[in-house]
Parts: sequence; C-alpha cells; structure tokens
Amino acid sequence: MAIVADKVRHLDVLIDRIVGLEPGSTQDAEHDQQETGLLTAVSEPPSPRADELLRIARILSTASRSGTFLPPSRIKQLLEDSVLATEKELAQQGEVGVESQYERDIEWLLVAKATVQTYGILMNTFFDQIMPLSDEIWYWDDVLSSYLKSCLYATQIAPARAWSRAKEVYDVVCEQIRNIHLQQQSEVEAAQSGASLSEGMSQKWSQFYSIVRQSMDVTSVSNLRRKVLSPVDLCRAEARRKRAELQKLRETIAAALGILVDEGLAFDRKAEEDKGLESRLMVADSTLVDSIALMHAILTNSVETNEPLSVFEDSVFKVARDVRSAFSTTDSSKPKVSSVAERLIQILDHSLLQHKTAVAKHVSENGRPSRVVRYWLPTLALLVSSPTILYVLVKRRDSIIDWIQNLGITVRDFWFNWVIEPIRKVIGTIRHDTNSEIAIMSRDSLKADRESLERMVVEFTLDNPSVAVGSPNVTDLQIADIRAKVREGDVTPILKAYEKGLRRPLVGAVSGDLVRSLLIQVQKTKVDLEVAISGIDSLLKSQELLFGFVGLAPGVVVSIGIVQYLRTVFGSRKGLRRGEKVRRIVRVLRNMDRILAAGATNPKGGLKYKDRGLLLCEAHVLRELATEVLPGDIQREFLEDLEDLTSVKNVVLQEKALQRIRWAYADWLGKK
Repeated sequence: MAIVADKVRHLDVLIDRIVGLEPGSTQDAEHDQQETGLLTAVSEPPSPRADELLRIARILSTASRSGTFLPPSRIKQLLEDSVLATEKELAQQGEVGVESQYERDIEWLLVAKATVQTYGILMNTFFDQIMPLSDEIWYWDDVLSSYLKSCLYATQIAPARAWSRAKEVYDVVCEQIRNIHLQQQSEVEAAQSGASLSEGMSQKWSQFYSIVRQSMDVTSVSNLRRKVLSPVDLCRAEARRKRAELQKLRETIAAALGILVDEGLAFDRKAEEDKGLESRLMVADSTLVDSIALMHAILTNSVETNEPLSVFEDSVFKVARDVRSAFSTTDSSKPKVSSVAERLIQILDHSLLQHKTAVAKHVSENGRPSRVVRYWLPTLALLVSSPTILYVLVKRRDSIIDWIQNLGITVRDFWFNWVIEPIRKVIGTIRHDTNSEIAIMSRDSLKADRESLERMVVEFTLDNPSVAVGSPNVTDLQIADIRAKVREGDVTPILKAYEKGLRRPLVGAVSGDLVRSLLIQVQKTKVDLEVAISGIDSLLKSQELLFGFVGLAPGVVVSIGIVQYLRTVFGSRKGLRRGEKVRRIVRVLRNMDRILAAGATNPKGGLKYKDRGLLLCEAHVLRELATEVLPGDIQREFLEDLEDLTSVKNVVLQEKALQRIRWAYADWLGKK
C-alpha cells in the first residue's frame, strides 16, 4: 500500500541518518567501510562477519527503499542467518574490543532494518483486515435495512439452523444417555432386583423417549426466545449481534493501527540531530526496543473485543511495559541485541500468525454466510428445473438455431444498411459523386418539356398568325420574341386563340384550334409543375450533406449505445468507471469529515487511536482512487496535502487540510 510504503521508506532513511549513513550507502558495502560515520571508529578492516551483517542489512534496506516488503519468513531467515551474538558468547571471547563493539552496532542497524520491515508488514495487515470488515458490516446493514431482506436471509440460513438445532438436541441426548448409563452402572444392586427382561427393555425405551423430551425442553428453556420471537426476528437479532461484533473488531484493529502509527518507531528528533554517534544509537536503540514491545503487545491483544477500547489501549501499553522490562541487560545503556532479535522473530513466526488466525476465525464466525448458504435456494431451483429447461432446449432446438441466425442476419443488415451505406453516401456527397446526388426528377426532363412547349407555341403561331400576332405574316423577330416569352412562362398567343375559340366553341372544336390551344396549355401546366419541382430539387441538393448525416445518425446512435452498454457490463469488472470513482471519492471525503467532526480527541488536540486508524484507512482509499483520477502533474501536490492530513496530530489542522483538498481538487474529485 502506498501510505505504508511511504512511511516505511521514510523510517528507513531516518535510521540511516541516525547511524550516520547517507541514504543509499548500504547499497555498497565497500563504500560503507570507507566513508560512513558508523565505521570511522574502526581502525582495522571489518571482520567477515561484519561484512555479512552489512549484506543482510543491505537486503532489508533495499526492500524498504523500493516500497516492497519482504515476507515474514524471509525476514526471519535473515535474522537467523545473522547469528546475532549474545553477551555470554562475547564474554567467552574475552574483553569486547573496538571491532566487537562495531559489530554490535551493525547488529543494531540490522535489527532496526528488520523492525522497520516488520512495522510495515503489521500496518499492511491491519489495513487489509479493516477494509474488508467494512464490507461485512455493510452486508448486515443491508440485511437489517428491510423486513423482506431479513426474510430472505432467514430462508437462506434455515437449513443450517435446522441442522444446528438437531445437532444440539443430539448432543444433549448423548450426554443424558451417558449420565444415565453411568448411573445404572453404579446401581448394580438395583439392576439385580429380579425384574423381567421385557420390563427392563420397556423401561429402557421409556427412559430414552423421556430423555429426548427432556433434552428438547432443556434446549428450549435455554433458548426461550425461540418460543416468543418469530424465525425472522431471531435472524434479525442474530444479524445485529454479528454486526456489533464486527464493529467492535473493526474499532479494535483501527485502535491498534492508530497506536502503531502514533507510538511505534517514534524516533525523537534529537536522535537525528545529535552530533554524537553513541548518543544517537542509544536513543534509537531505546525506541526500537519500545516499538518491538509495542508490536508484540498489539498483536497479543488486538482481537479482544469484549473489553472497551480504553481497556484495550491500557492493556496494550501495560503488556508493552512488561515486555520492555523483560529484556535482560548487561549494562545500563541498552538491552542485549540477541533478546531483541529473538522477540522480533517471535513476532514474525508466532504472534503475527496467531493474530491473523484469530481475526480470520472471528470474521468467519460473524461475517456474511458462505456462498453455499446464500445461493442454495436458486441452485436448488435450477437443479429442479434443469430437466424441463433441457427438454425445452432440445425440443425447440431448430427454432432456437433459426432465432440465433435471424438475429445475426438482422445485426449484419443493420450494420451494412444503416451504418456502412450511409457513410458511403456521405463520403460520395463530399466528393460530389453523381451517383450519390439527391434528386426527385430526371436531370433533363424540364429542358425537354420546355423546348417542346416552345415548338408548340411557335407552330401554332405560324399556323394562326392573325390570331397570335394580329397580322397575316410572322417575322423572325416576332418568333424570337415569342420563344423568349415562352421560356419566361408567357404564352399570350395561345391564350388569345383560346379566348377566340371559346366564343365559337363548336367551330373551334371542329377546326381543332380550340383543342390544340387547350393541349398546349396542358403542356404549359406540366412545365410549370416541373419548374416547381426543380426548385425543390435544388433546395434538396443544397442540403444534401445534411440529409446524409441525418440518414447516418440513427445507425451511429444505436451502435454507440450498444457499445456503451457492453462497456458498462463487461468493463466494470476491470475497474470502476471514472464517474463511479468520483462518487466513491466523495463518500470517502464525507467519511473523513465525519471522523474529524465526531471523533474523540486526546488532551493534546489530536484524534484518539481508533479514529486515527479509521482516518488512515479512509486516506489510503482516497489515495488509491485519486491516483487514477488526478492528472500526473497534480498528484504531487495532492500527496503533500494528504500527508498533512494524515501526519499532523491536531484535529483543527487536519480539518483545514481536508477543506484544502476539497476545494483545490474539486474539478477532479467532485464539486464542493
């Protein structure tokens, strides 16, 4: 986890500064032997054992710097490989010389690096345990949110409750039979009273049924609520009890995390700034011993949920003091490094494993039921209905295949006819392709009809010059003028002849002039209609690209909708979408604000250990989500503000840091 990695990296660098090593110097043993403040007191070259200790310290330091953690078994193996010497072994070797003192300092450096790694492992463990507990608590909240969901939960656990009830009665019956059997054996004289065999058998059966009834009565008396409450109410009471247990466990682990962060490896600034190497090492060694004792005490008491948090905290510090005083010392300066390393190995090998086992057991007892319990009813329904389902599938196999094929053909036709083809038409319109032009009439239709009208009018004028122009002959100039007027829609000669024919319709009909003028007017009407249609056609051609996009829009919209739906269905398993991440960030900010507003404070104005741990968990979730939402150039500033929120031990300053995060990154983390 990023917060834990940053904390461990900072502590690793701080230890290097305390012992006089520049960051990264443990990467090169030869460089260490020549330039570091820790080695300047050695007049002779270090022994092979010192080089081996430096190599192990380098492994531990490299893991811390890279933000990764070695597994507990690996840290334990490295501590065992270091073969830390005891005071007794050193005394057998004679007076402790300069090089032996140097080796002891290197041993303390190695233990410090291992302690930092263990510290990070414990923080990771607590983070990994607290966050799933929130999901388990949410499950019980959901069960208790409505009576219908409580009924569903009661149905899910009904077989398990029936089995538990039957097993309970069976155990009580066996216990009663065992007691009566022992009682009968002790009454040998009464058994030899001379009763008949049949009477003895009937008496035994009577006793057996009496035992069963008494056992059921005993269990019923011990669970009197079963007679008063309905099964659903019993399940709701059980859900409340389990939720309360999980909440207590969550608060306890959060308090343990808060104690570990605030009190663990709390090196005094004087240990870093003191110029004397010996005084720096003494302060650092004392802090290491206190931190190891604190980690042991936390792991020992972190699953005690029956006591209030104040009692838990007092118990942790009491056990830590006892462990601290248990470290045997040979002088007044510092405890033996071997006993400290041994306690660290015990934490890695036993205490941590026991803590994980106890928490897992507690969660399994009070967490949500297993998948078998939750889904046995739909599974049973599926198994019962599976023959019918298989029969329907086999019976309608051909229909199902046809339906699938028709679905595929429909999808294919939709894609080509409503997406591909409109795209081709739009591209053709952009390129002025003649095949893709929009038209509601033939291209040369108007021209042919207009020329035909001109010929009709000219021929009629030549045949009837006296009616058309009022003279016996028609000149070429008059014919050209008539042609120009016809193109403009003026057919006055025809109308004059038509008016004259209407005066004497029978004569005009017999001579044919009236019918001829009427047919020419029909041709004129046809030309006028084509002119109007031509105007509409020109309008359509001017908006041809628009109509192309309108035809393309339905297919594109439907395709985009289907793609978005599929991304929502299948893409949500890979990660939350951006909108959902922002909504989660808003909820995390709300939780952090609630912790700061409602959390209890200590006399120094900081949060108490439980609220401190819960705030760190929310900060971890916020950091994980924000790194996926914030731009890269903003993340650095965000991490600085988040560091102010989590590292400062003053509620007022933390609230200001939270407000700064809200308004400074509102564009990415949601509006204020």
